[in-house]
Amino acid sequence: MYLDTKKKEEIFGQYGKSATDTGSAESQIALFTYRIAHLTEHVKQHHKDYVTTRSLTHLVGKRRALLNYLYDIDVNRYRAIVKALGLRK
Repeated sequence: MYLDTKKKEEIFGQYGKSATDTGSAESQIALFTYRIAHLTEHVKQHHKDYVTTRSLTHLVGKRRALLNYLYDIDVNRYRAIVKALGLRK
């Protein structure tokens, strides 16, 4: 499996407050970004996989909603996570 417990802890440790911080917006955005990158590569190889394409679109929307939430509550945290992940604004 592409996303095991060890990989999740690594992502949460790098972008969250700790390795067990699964609830902060930054850690969730980082996890969504990792999943989006993986699904994007899958869709490039299997362009007729419409279920995965729909899941990818759904994940992008969820990440966008979290980014909008973070922008509303704290612009500095928003800018930091966008810069750290290399996302377009």
